[in-house]
Amino acid sequence: MKCIAIRHLKFEDLGIFEETLVEHGIEIEYVEAGLQNLDSCNWDNTDLVVVLGGPIGVYEAADYPWLRQEIEIVRQRLRQDLPTLGICLGAQIMATALGAAVYPGRAKEIGWSALQLSPSGKNAGLQAMDKIDVLHWHGDTFDLPEGATLLASTELTPNQAFPYGRNALALQFHAEVHGARMELWLIGHTLELRTAGIGLAQLRQAGLRGAVIKAAAGQKMLHQWLMQTGLA
Repeated sequence: MKCIAIRHLKFEDLGIFEETLVEHGIEIEYVEAGLQNLDSCNWDNTDLVVVLGGPIGVYEAADYPWLRQEIEIVRQRLRQDLPTLGICLGAQIMATALGAAVYPGRAKEIGWSALQLSPSGKNAGLQAMDKIDVLHWHGDTFDLPEGATLLASTELTPNQAFPYGRNALALQFHAEVHGARMELWLIGHTLELRTAGIGLAQLRQAGLRGAVIKAAAGQKMLHQWLMQTGLA
């Protein structure tokens, strides 16, 4: 089996999810958005597509024209009910592909905190994340697409996760990030952190706190979803 992960920043990769995918015998290929021709990939015959995070907005396609390609690739996979996972920007691309609005949220949400799982979230796919602090790192949010079910929320961002069909999952939060391995995030996003007034020491310590438990929960969540899609 093969997974193609669309990456927008080198350090915003599959993180701990990579270990879980490899354990299930899934070969991983990264495609660098904006650098590689997305049309060269055989998307229909790819077992899993993961669209990763990034600091741009889906509404900035005039500046980043390749975003239109990404959105169309995701739209076609969703129409065919092919396994697709969207994380942060990837979740916003999924929402856009399904006709929902994506726009700046009330404020940036950056830091580690627990999700509020909906009844559906507790019963279908996100059980492992119950009462687990996850990394939030976004300024945009999305409306819940028509036909989608809300799985998780935070006070600042009501729409944090939704499934679509049997084989697609959108996650606004970053369950793929290991709290003890986020230093490149602190370096790469230093301007955003300084502008938002986020304390690096506090963010670093919050990541380290219970890092092993948080990572295990994220990997368990991915495993359960892979089981649901038939990829594990």
